[in-house]
Amino acid sequence: MPPVSIPTTSALSSAHRIPSSHPAVIKILSRLSRPSLLSLVLDWLDERNQENTAPYLVERRSEDGEEDEDAGDLYQPASSLDALRETYADLQSRKGSKRDVVDRLIEGDWRHGISLYQLAMADMQYLYDHPSSQKWSALKIVRLTSEGQEEEESPAAEPRTIPRFHPATFLRNLQKEILPDVKAHYNLDRHATLPLLLLRIFLIESPYNTSLVTAFNQQTLFDSSKTFYVAFPDDSPYVYVSLQTSPPPAGQPSSRSDNRSLRNITLGAIPKAFSRPRERYTLKPTSFSTKNLQALVERRGGGRTNAAGGGWGIYAEKKKGGADNPLKIQLPTPQTSSPDPEDTKETEDHIPRGMKRSMHEDERSVKRRKLVAQGRFGKSAKGDDGKGIERLDIRFDEVFSVSSAAGDVENDYPLADELGTEPTKQKGKRSTINLELDKSKSDEIDEEGFRPDVRVTFHGQHVFAGIRELIEAGVIDGEKMPGWMTGEEGVSVGIVRDGRIQGNKGSGL
Repeated sequence: MPPVSIPTTSALSSAHRIPSSHPAVIKILSRLSRPSLLSLVLDWLDERNQENTAPYLVERRSEDGEEDEDAGDLYQPASSLDALRETYADLQSRKGSKRDVVDRLIEGDWRHGISLYQLAMADMQYLYDHPSSQKWSALKIVRLTSEGQEEEESPAAEPRTIPRFHPATFLRNLQKEILPDVKAHYNLDRHATLPLLLLRIFLIESPYNTSLVTAFNQQTLFDSSKTFYVAFPDDSPYVYVSLQTSPPPAGQPSSRSDNRSLRNITLGAIPKAFSRPRERYTLKPTSFSTKNLQALVERRGGGRTNAAGGGWGIYAEKKKGGADNPLKIQLPTPQTSSPDPEDTKETEDHIPRGMKRSMHEDERSVKRRKLVAQGRFGKSAKGDDGKGIERLDIRFDEVFSVSSAAGDVENDYPLADELGTEPTKQKGKRSTINLELDKSKSDEIDEEGFRPDVRVTFHGQHVFAGIRELIEAGVIDGEKMPGWMTGEEGVSVGIVRDGRIQGNKGSGL
């Protein structure tokens, strides 16, 4: 009698196996490099993981005339874990192709299937090998106020409590909020270098948690949009959620809207999993998104640098003394600024003919620009600090002064709003950043005057490090530069209004 599958509300088991011949299994394993793949296999062979990652083993039979079923296989099954560990350790010490390792996994040692836990470990290994493969957005965990209380009366009145986070309890509460016809697999892992706890969530549209899960829709079963990550920094009121960075492969059925709905439902279940009776929480955006997890920990972590960006970072240092401490009461002894007359005369004698100024003056200006950059940025925004963001989007919402621009000259070219016609809409799909900026613009209607829509976008591997280098090169005036160009506001999307930057709703600015 065939087994009976009954719809259930429980999550997918980590020991649930996917056929090793499934295209998604080959794709996930082939993304890893050969050293990473061999290191991952040795983790699978660890004694502590055998409940979910057990390989295909066959005990050696005595010579009693019985025929071995696997005698004609290309990859002979091992008889013990120790023998299999020695095999893969030997592969680590030798050179070879990655394809041979993948073939041995799916046709030999794990021919009976790859578990969901193994696929989750492979995805996590790829994330560690390629830290910029995911784009993260920081969300703040905010406690909801009661209905009778006025919302956000003052910043001081906002509750500053951080909900208690226990992984097992959180996952149990999260599973209660998932739809009954959707099954999820959860995998928690501690980041090796950052104070983070990473949660990988894999969603499948099915009411079953048995083998019937993989019986239908095999092409879109392991679509990249069905997997996303949530990072929980230590001692921080923020969570980091990964955003989809790549569309589904060509040729597959389009199900992006359905996958997006599943992700939104799961994202809305996160604050509910934190909540308790008479203590409800919600998630608010912080206008900060980047592919660099280290930059997120720096700006939205549990340390002292959340509100001390740029030159203000010196206040977050734990040094009690030091000559450069602005909180030090005793001022340092100033150095004499008047030069020696003999040195001045010697400098004038070395000025070549035809030069209007000395070379030493250029050296002094370069040194001054570096000091200005040091004062504006502090110890941040350095090219090798590994804390850079790759994009900064700013919209200027300043009042346009018509009198200063045109004077009393008659306007021969009226604007679109003067003619009573709407501005021309751009064709094509609008980006998420433009939608966020336009939403903030529509929420705040200003009747003071015309405000042109001017937007600036900075691109690069480390945006603020590039701005710092431009100051040191003399391209940007570091003394007149606004503060948001130093990164001290801690946002990647913002609106400049009346000379001050304003983040989107929930950013805290």
